[in-house]
Amino acid sequence: MRKRITLKHIANEFDVSIATVSKALSDSHEISVKTKQKIREYAIEHNYKPNSVALSLLNKKTKTIGVIIPNIMNTFFAKVFAGIEEKAAENGYSLISCISNESHEKELKTMELLKNGTLDGFILSLAEETQVKENYQHLRNAINEGLPMVLFDRVTDAIECDKVIVDDFEGARHATNHLINTGCKRIALISVIDNLSVGKLRAKGYEKALIENGIEIDPRLIVKIGKHEDFETSMKIVLSDTSIDGLLCLEESSAVQSLELVKRMHYKIPEDLSIICFTNGKLPQYVSPKITTISQHGKYIGETAATMLINRLQGDTDAPFETKVIKTSLIKRESTRSSF
Repeated sequence: MRKRITLKHIANEFDVSIATVSKALSDSHEISVKTKQKIREYAIEHNYKPNSVALSLLNKKTKTIGVIIPNIMNTFFAKVFAGIEEKAAENGYSLISCISNESHEKELKTMELLKNGTLDGFILSLAEETQVKENYQHLRNAINEGLPMVLFDRVTDAIECDKVIVDDFEGARHATNHLINTGCKRIALISVIDNLSVGKLRAKGYEKALIENGIEIDPRLIVKIGKHEDFETSMKIVLSDTSIDGLLCLEESSAVQSLELVKRMHYKIPEDLSIICFTNGKLPQYVSPKITTISQHGKYIGETAATMLINRLQGDTDAPFETKVIKTSLIKRESTRSSF
C-alpha cells in the first residue's frame, strides 16, 4: 500500500523547512516562484493531500470550536447547537460537541480533554451542578491558558468572558401579565429548575408581574419540584387548590406533564385553567390543546454565540467583553384564553 506523503517528506526532498513547503503550497510571496513551482509539481505528482491538523498547528489555529451543552434531549439546546453549527460552517470552522449531562465533574473533564487537543475556543452553557456548587475554576483555567470562551443561557458573573443570555426575567413577566390579562387571578409557578440561574430569573419575573398588578405573592403557589421528587404527586397536591386558574411552567416537559394531569382531573383548558411554558419546542405544539409558549429563539442564540467567538478569534482578542441579551416572544396557542 502506498504511503501518504506529508509536508515533512516534501521538505526532506528539497532540503527545506516544513514551513517553507507550507508557504510554497499556499502561494506565499515569501517563497521564490521557482521554488514554489518545483514544490507544487512534486506535490501534484505524488498526490499530496494537506493534513489540516498539521497545518493548523503550524499556523497556531485549528479552526475548531468546542461546544459543551448540558442536555441534548432539551429542544432549546438542540436549536442552539443548530445555530452554532450553521454559523461555524459559514466561517470554515468545525465543531467538537460534548454533553455534560448536568454534571460538574463531566463538564470539568470534558474541558480538560478538549483544551489539551486542537481547539481555538469554547461555547458552553453551564451544567446544573456547576451552578449549584458555584465552582468555576475550570473555566478560569481555560481562559488563563488563552482559550476564548462564550457562555450562553446559563451564565455566571464570576467569569469574565463574552456571553449571550435570554431575557428570562422579562419573558416570565410578560407571560404572567398575559395570564392576568386573560382573567387568571390565582397563578401557580411550576419550577423544576430552581437550581439554575435561568429558573431564578423567571421566578423573579413572575413575582414582579404579580406586584405590578396588585396581586399578593402567595408562597404556596410557587412550586419547586426537585429531580428526585415525584412530579405527578407534587402536582396533585398543588391542584387540590381548585382556585388555581393559571400555570406558568418554567420549562416545557413540566408543562406537558401538567397538561396531561389536569385533563385527567377533568379541568377544561383554557376555560378552567390556562397554561404557559418556556420554551417553544416541538412537544407543546403537538399535544392537545396546544400550549402557549415563551420562545427563547434558540437557533439565533447559537448563531450569536458562534459569531461572537469567531469575531474574537479573528479580530482583537483584547477587546472588551460583551453580553448580548436576546428578547423572548410569546407564542399564543390553545392553552390560554384571548385577551379581554
